[in-house]
Amino acid sequence: MSHKRVAMLLSGGGSNMVALVDSMTGDHPARPCLVLSNDPQAGGLVRAAERGVPTAAVDHRPFKGDRAAFEAELMKPLLEAEPDIICLAGFMRVLTAGFVAQWQGRMLNIHPSLLPKYKGLHTHARALEAGDGEHGCTVHEVTPALDDGPILGQARVAILPGDTPEDLAARVLVQEHRLYPAVLRRFAAGDHSPIFLT
Repeated sequence: MSHKRVAMLLSGGGSNMVALVDSMTGDHPARPCLVLSNDPQAGGLVRAAERGVPTAAVDHRPFKGDRAAFEAELMKPLLEAEPDIICLAGFMRVLTAGFVAQWQGRMLNIHPSLLPKYKGLHTHARALEAGDGEHGCTVHEVTPALDDGPILGQARVAILPGDTPEDLAARVLVQEHRLYPAVLRRFAAGDHSPIFLT
């Protein structure tokens, strides 16, 4: 069978990328083709290379806020890799509508909240401040609006008495590493129905 080609974008250590790459074996309908970062020093690039995945980096800093120019450079290694699917895995740059449009319906993101709650940053602290009883993570298709787009999967965790944002983040991350590979497997097989993990 011909496998879908998956490119992953990251900015840091790449724990979600590792979970995705390690899942793409055996009868999985996809295979990794590129790990791309906006930080040449990102630990995720080393972890990808250790797994035999091609890597590339486009440092965003020289572009000084010129997102269009940065994205034009970002597009070059992506187009060379010819991915069928792009997974944002801790990629900490906001992408322009133009960039997103080129990959519409083929780009996934994982966000540490139960969307539509808590788009943006500091999701764990915000869930605690709101007095929520549960929190979690969401995989969704990327659209030009931030942390928006069709939901493809969610995993929930209980918020416990005395939880700090760090406690909550650690438990949510465990669920991210379960959810993202499960969603990618279904998505690569052509199944876009949402999956809900508990």
